[in-house]
Amino acid sequence: MTEPQHIDMARLAQLEQRVQALEDVNAIRHLKARYAAYCDDQYNPEGIAALFTEDAVWESKGLGRFEGRDAIREFFRGASQLFTFAIHYSLNGQIDVQGDTARAQWYLLMPCTLGCVLDTFFCLGWFGPYRRLWPHNAIHFSEVH
Repeated sequence: MTEPQHIDMARLAQLEQRVQALEDVNAIRHLKARYAAYCDDQYNPEGIAALFTEDAVWESKGLGRFEGRDAIREFFRGASQLFTFAIHYSLNGQIDVQGDTARAQWYLLMPCTLGCVLDTFFCLGWFGPYRRLWPHNAIHFSEVH
């Protein structure tokens, strides 16, 4: 005769939280990859804007601060005039998930053409809190140094 199995509800809840955190980390990596792909697609403003929350902030010391999805979209409408060629490599992502929010840090290596200057390289830090929004995560704040 077999003994009834006891389900440790606390352990089950802990496992569910750990699995959710792993899924969130993976979703944020995919979100970052989509962002880079839209940037490499002539800074697709509609695609990029869709990745941000309505009240998001995108900020770069050299390019400005843009508050709200509409302002972010407008900025990226003109970005392909500034960066006529760019490939975004996001490196060494560190993602810390805490419940429904997360913080991440990436390094950006971006070979690009700035206006008419060839062979320009940027290496930047990229930081951003994320919020879990169903059905997917979204960027709430992006700061590029």
